[in-house]
Formats: sequence, structure tokens, C-alpha cells
Amino acid sequence: GRTAVVTGGSRGIGLQMATALGEMGARVALTARRQDELDQARAGLERAGVECLTIPGDLADRGAIPRIVDAALAAWGQIDILVNNAGCNWAAPAEDYPDEGWRKVMGLNIDAQFFLCREVGKRCMIPQKSGKIINIASVAGLSGSPKGMHAIAYHTSKGAAVNFTRTLASEWGRYNINVNAICPGFFPSKMSQG
Repeated sequence: GRTAVVTGGSRGIGLQMATALGEMGARVALTARRQDELDQARAGLERAGVECLTIPGDLADRGAIPRIVDAALAAWGQIDILVNNAGCNWAAPAEDYPDEGWRKVMGLNIDAQFFLCREVGKRCMIPQKSGKIINIASVAGLSGSPKGMHAIAYHTSKGAAVNFTRTLASEWGRYNINVNAICPGFFPSKMSQG
């Protein structure tokens, strides 16, 4: 009976999280950039009996964040669970790391998480005095890069996500909002293929 919003929900961990939430009885709003991938994900969820809404949007565009929340609220009137899963990587040695790559990774992996949490918190979870936020971080946020891996922005953003989660949990615990991070290791996905 709860309503969940899952970013990057059209594939990978996001789709797996949406599937699990749906199996437990949640209505699930998926957001991602590509409508065709969202349509495929929705079809699979609906075949499994999950009530699903798709909301296309690029979280790197701050203006998309209120529109995503508006769409979920228009459909179901509340957001009880937020899974911040959308993320990206850009590989380059630190000394040659391009400004564009740094901003892209930090913009999606940490800025978008904060702006979406703030929007959902202010509009939904704080007023209803309840909520669950799950930030998908990474083991990469707990240590430096292994030899030969050049992903300084990714590791930095995931480290920031871990501490962002701790801080938000501390601030919003008084509203009965649980904020947690999951730090997965490497697994087969489109992003890890490289």
C-alpha cells in the first residue's frame, strides 16, 4: 500500500529494487531518461502484478526534479519511499580528468540525490512524519580506486553519498524518516561492462 519512487528504475539495481518493492505490495514510480526502457520495465512489472507509473526525466536537469515529484503525487497523492539509484561514471586518470566529466558524475551521483531528497522531504515525508530513503552508494565510496581503475569522480561521489546519507539520517530522524545507503560491490550491469 506504499508508494515508491525509484530513480534509474528502468534497468539494473533500480529495476531490481522496484521489482522487490512491488512484490511487497508497493506502487512503484520509475524514472529514467529513456522512455523505451521505462516502457519495457513497466511491462515486466505489470505482468508481475505491480502497479507502475513511468516518469521520464533527466535528473541532471534540476528542473526535472519537481516535475518528477509532481507526476508521482498527481498519480498517487503521496511518496513513502525514495530509492536514489540513478548514477553514472566517467573514466580518466585524475591528472587528465575533464571538467565536463567531473561535473557530470557529481551532478548526477550526488547533486541530484540531494535535490530529490529535499523535494520529496519537504513536500511529502516531513509533513506526513514518515518515510524511507535508500541511497545507492557503492563500495567505491569506502576506499580509493584499485590499481588500474581511473574513476576519481565516481569514488568521490559515492563517498559523498555515504556521508550525505549519514547526515540526512541524523537531521530527519526526528521526522520518523529513515535514510540508509546500500554499498554494492561490482556486479554485471551496463555501467560495469567497461
